[in-house]
Amino acid sequence: MKITGYRSLTTVHDWGRVTGDVNGVQVGNTTPVPVLILETDSGLEGVGLGAHDDIARVFPAVEGEDPRAVVALYDRMLDWVFKAGHSGSTFGTIGAIDMALWDLKAKAAEEPLWRTLGARERFVPGYASGLEYGQTDEELAELYGRFADRGFKAGKLKGGRDLDRDLPRLEIMRDVLSRNSRHPAIMFDVNESWNHAQAARYVGAIEERLDLTWVEEPLRRWDAAGMAALRGKIKAAVASGENLTGLEQYRPLLDANAVDVVQVGNVWGITHFLRVATLAHGHDLPVSPVAYNANPIAHAAAAVPNLLTHEVQDLAFPRGLDVDQTFDDGGIVLGDRPGLGIIVDESLLTAAGAQGAPPATGPHIRPERAALRLVAEPDVNDDPTVPVRTVS
Repeated sequence: MKITGYRSLTTVHDWGRVTGDVNGVQVGNTTPVPVLILETDSGLEGVGLGAHDDIARVFPAVEGEDPRAVVALYDRMLDWVFKAGHSGSTFGTIGAIDMALWDLKAKAAEEPLWRTLGARERFVPGYASGLEYGQTDEELAELYGRFADRGFKAGKLKGGRDLDRDLPRLEIMRDVLSRNSRHPAIMFDVNESWNHAQAARYVGAIEERLDLTWVEEPLRRWDAAGMAALRGKIKAAVASGENLTGLEQYRPLLDANAVDVVQVGNVWGITHFLRVATLAHGHDLPVSPVAYNANPIAHAAAAVPNLLTHEVQDLAFPRGLDVDQTFDDGGIVLGDRPGLGIIVDESLLTAAGAQGAPPATGPHIRPERAALRLVAEPDVNDDPTVPVRTVS
């Protein structure tokens, strides 16, 4: 079996709500979902999800190769781009190809990927994470109520700008999830919006009212010294890592004892997740994947010994993707369909690039005054989509 070509497509995920975090809220209820299809001379096709803007540059590294040599091909892709570096969009492209290669490998074996990777169980424990920063309190309760209906006992809230707004919302989420556990796990994600002093003060104030399981990305992703110092000032665990691209970016954080929970982004691929999980395991640390559409890394998460929990952002899937997963008992239940379990209805997708440029506002853009505010600033008219002027 040889790789002969690829198709680059795009679909959308309709959240049925606005999504975002303290950095910004998406415009509208839908977000684009890039889909990569790897073609082979056997007729089997592999599916990879996530942005792959550098596909024309990276694809020659795997063209004509047997996709079942996926681990070797992953390193071949890294070698192919080593002079310019593999971070950013290049790493995302490698991740999408890597997903498609693993999908092909498991399809060739006629088994689901979780089985190919050696997992014993198809169930992956998870936590609810609604990306709910733009929701009202009532919408927040309804959203996490739907997760609670599926047995979720843990949840994560976005915030970090206004303590008076965040505390009641954390309590709303806790109370909703309490129907499944006397002590639901409560996580708080601030998406790199604080400096060190703000982080210590803000988490300390939350911990006067709540038992916080972890605080996520309290500081910039590379601030090993800052996160290590913060760990000595708060009770909650420190979680970070979703935006790191390559083992070399994790090593300083682990060497500095800067994190308690090692996170990995779904969009960076399966081989990357497996390697980070092994590195974390060598430091006696748990690993937790950060979700993406269709949760492809869940297959690998089922197979590692140090999985803590997998983020679940929605209970539905993108348009045109039939995904062999269900959500029950507070986690992801993987199916028996070969590979990643994703069937693509291309009649519902469009050619890549048809979505146009990314929006000029949203959680992907760091605000101008992030981590430079002296005091908590409430959102204007309680609308997180309206910019806030601050005095420095």
